[in-house]
Amino acid sequence: MDLQTFRDSIAKPQPPAGLSAALQALWWDAKGDWNNAHERAQEHDDKAGMHVHAYLHRKEGDQSNAEYWYRRCRAAPSTLSLDEEWEELAQALLQQGQAVNP
Repeated sequence: MDLQTFRDSIAKPQPPAGLSAALQALWWDAKGDWNNAHERAQEHDDKAGMHVHAYLHRKEGDQSNAEYWYRRCRAAPSTLSLDEEWEELAQALLQQGQAVNP
């Protein structure tokens, strides 16, 4: 799946089958459902989930919590806009093969 296909799927009521929990979190975030996104980000204590978790707390405005999650995934806190960070995360996860092809 490429980034455009992922973006296009946001118009649908449910995320595409085969997305990792981290990509599902970004999908729900793009739908404006922070709580569902946060739940998905917490499903797996892996680097991808922790990085999306950091982004979500940054978006929420909880910078200290975001910094905790950035440290846990060994990533520098983002200085990008929230939209740019979302895109960077989605692109990286898609390139890592965290989604099956539709």
